Amino acid sequence: MKKYVCTICQYVYDPAVGDPDSGVAPGTAFEDIPEDWVCPTCGVSKDQFEVVEE
Repeated sequence: MKKYVCTICQYVYDPAVGDPDSGVAPGTAFEDIPEDWVCPTCGVSKDQFEVVEE
């Protein structure tokens, strides 16, 4: 699964880790995160994230 980075604060969403503090379980693909999820660091919406090019 691909990682996504916040274009505002550079937080990286790693699907292997998820975002347990926000109720997103490890193994959750970015596409499967609820639309109302926000960056846990700066609070912007999912549309401010882009795929990490590896």
